[in-house]
Amino acid sequence: MGKSIPGRKWLLRNIILAIALAPLPLLHAQNDCTGMCKLNSNLGMVVNIPVSSTAHVMGTGWGATGGVGYNFNLNNAVIGEFLWNRMYPSSRVLLPLQTEASQSSILNGNSNLYALTGNYRYELSGQKFGTYLIGGGGWYFRKNWLSRQVTVGPGTICTPAWLWWGFACTSGTVTANQTLATSTTSAWGVNAGIGFTVRVGEAPYRLYTEARFHYAPTKDINTQFIAVTFGIRY
Repeated sequence: MGKSIPGRKWLLRNIILAIALAPLPLLHAQNDCTGMCKLNSNLGMVVNIPVSSTAHVMGTGWGATGGVGYNFNLNNAVIGEFLWNRMYPSSRVLLPLQTEASQSSILNGNSNLYALTGNYRYELSGQKFGTYLIGGGGWYFRKNWLSRQVTVGPGTICTPAWLWWGFACTSGTVTANQTLATSTTSAWGVNAGIGFTVRVGEAPYRLYTEARFHYAPTKDINTQFIAVTFGIRY
């Protein structure tokens, strides 16, 4: 059973890499377009800043995003995007779980967030600089991982940390005798943000930086974060 885990990780990494690199052929294929290109694409690295209830249990993370879309005209476009973010908890958040898991070894964990969204972009671009508003919605999926199984004893006070990692609570205490190392949750969510671009090289290549708020009403604790992206667009 244990030998299958590395294989699954290898497969997941290759799927993420394939999706992230998908826009690159479009970047190359449109070299000969003049004026407005009908297709658009983007690829960027993401700094993930949790906010609100998510910030109580997770710290700053990182990830990547890629997308392809269609330009109706110079101002209006639609984009389909894939986003992956990894978030890390603080030692304080893991302390209650560490206590239940005993002090035999250090307990680590992380949360991987995947989002597949459809978005509308309104853009104003000059010869050199540009700005845009973007927003949309889609499916958000979160997988939480702990470095070893945690079994809950009776009388454990329920805190947001327990709920984030997938444990159920009843009447203010964590339901006893639960054993978890991984958990998943998903929900439809929305996003909105603003971005800025600067032309590099021949048109229409542009570097972009963007700040976008994401919200998904996942079970027990909503997933909320600001994705700050740095990347290249076509």
